[in-house]
Formats: sequence, C-alpha cells, structure tokens
Amino acid sequence: MFKEDILLSKHSNYNIGGPAKYFFETKNIDEVIKALEKARQFKTSVFVLGGGTNILFSDEGFNGLILKQNIQSISREGNFLKVGAGMSVSQLLNYLTEAGLSGLEWAAGLPGTVGGAIRGNAGSFGGETGTVVDEVFSLDISRPEKGLIRRKKQACKFGYRSSVFKLDKNREIILEATLVFQKGDRKLIQEIVGQNINYRREKQPLEHPSVGSIFKNVPFKKMNEKQRKKFSAVIKTDPFPVIPAAHLIFEAGLAGISCGGAMISPKHPNFIVNVLRAKAKDVKNLIELVKKEVKKRFEVDLEEEITYLA
Repeated sequence: MFKEDILLSKHSNYNIGGPAKYFFETKNIDEVIKALEKARQFKTSVFVLGGGTNILFSDEGFNGLILKQNIQSISREGNFLKVGAGMSVSQLLNYLTEAGLSGLEWAAGLPGTVGGAIRGNAGSFGGETGTVVDEVFSLDISRPEKGLIRRKKQACKFGYRSSVFKLDKNREIILEATLVFQKGDRKLIQEIVGQNINYRREKQPLEHPSVGSIFKNVPFKKMNEKQRKKFSAVIKTDPFPVIPAAHLIFEAGLAGISCGGAMISPKHPNFIVNVLRAKAKDVKNLIELVKKEVKKRFEVDLEEEITYLA
C-alpha cells in the first residue's frame, strides 16, 4: 500500500529529513515489481531505501517514491546462505554465530541492511562485504518486467566502499544475495563479535544519532611523498593501507565544532552527530568545512562515504 507524505526523519538513523511524496515498504519480490510498475504509472522518480544508516535526507524531503526494501528471507545450503536484502547485518550475524559460520565477524555492530552493505561494500576492522558475496540478484528499476539480473561476485565490481550498484546511481534494486562463509568455532566467533562491539561502544559516539563515518579513509598509495612521510605513523588496514579520515579531521582542529544542531564528534571526528534537532543543512555545512580545511592543511581531498538525497 502506497503511503503519502511520510517523514523521512522517521526512517533515518540521523533523525533528519522532510516528507516523501510516496512511501512503500516491500516484503517480497512481487511487491517490489508492483511498486515499481505503480511508480512508472505515476511517472515519479524512485529511491531505494535500506536501513537508513548511511544517508542524509534533504530537509525539503523527496518528491518521488521511497521504496523501502524489507525482504528478510534466509535459507542455507552448506556454507552458502541466500539472504534477503532487507535483513539487517546484525540479524545475519546472529544467525551466523548460532550456526558456527565464520567470515562476517568484522561486521559486528555495523548498522544497516545486507543490501545496503553490498551496495556500498561496507567494511570495518579490515573486512569488506564483497569478500563474502557469491552472487547478487537485482532488478532494473526502469524495466522491472525484464526480470532478475544475476551477477557473480566479479561482475559486482566491488571497490573501496563501492560496487556496480552504487556506481550506477541507484538504477537497480538489490533483492537478495548468495553469501558464502566458512565453518568456524562458535565460541571464538562469539568472542570476536563481542570484542568488536565493545570497541565500537568505546570509540564511537553511539549516544547521538549519526550515519556512521562521513568520509572514506584515504588510501596511502594515493598520497604523495610529503604526505606519506607526515602520516606514516598512523597507517591502518582497511583492508589495505589507509590514513584514517578521523585523524586528518582531528589534526585540522575541527573536532567538537558545531553548526546548528550538528557537531563534529570529539570522540570520533569522522562522525557528524545530531546533538540538538539538526537539519540536513547543518550537516552539509560541516561536511564542506571539513573538506575545505583538510584540503588547505594537508592537500588531501576527502571523499564522502554517505549518500545524499536532495
């Protein structure tokens, strides 16, 4: 059922966003196809929403259809799992832990859905989503009647926080994916998951609404010789050598700076948190400030990891 004038702030981890003209939550593939056909009849644009954990909605809202992907099916055949794109990463990780399947421990505490993680090749603690993907099933938003598109891992073009689905600017909607894991020791999996969750609680400002890391870390290989000498002591693996964006923002003296109701977190400067009913414009102003100051201080161009929806 199509709903109208739904506040997007209710569907964002940021608690930011104006109304969507249309809103439809899909729980199976047939509903997805019907919703896309309806949108075509309305001649309206479509934006696919997962968990709302990596997106900044406009204060003015969205003059089109927000299609919330909520397919949460899961089935197992050996070490292979077919998972609905609407299942949360935490739900999947709970399933894997109980089953004694290893390969996703790095994602402990990672917000969002499986579909969103695939689209952005989400990663942390040196791991990335693309490493566990076997194949992905999607649908062309403009031609749903053409049927499913099936891509094996290589065709997904996974890159650093990117994939073919992100590069194509939301042209397709991910429906489900087949993921592959390895048999592991259940107690060891639980231990690693617990350690990673505790690390996030200690290091990240989870007490305030946010959409996680705003900027991608900077690949060390892309830095010039002067920059490499300056930042060699703070290299981390993500999953290749990078300079943390948080370090650059901190060294630029920007931690704790606020604009309206948004603030660059002193706890983790790559998080811009909503501390007092922030607007999208507050967050965007801080993003522009960070990019400008880091460029001026270190000659480094930071690239956003989050998605804007104007």
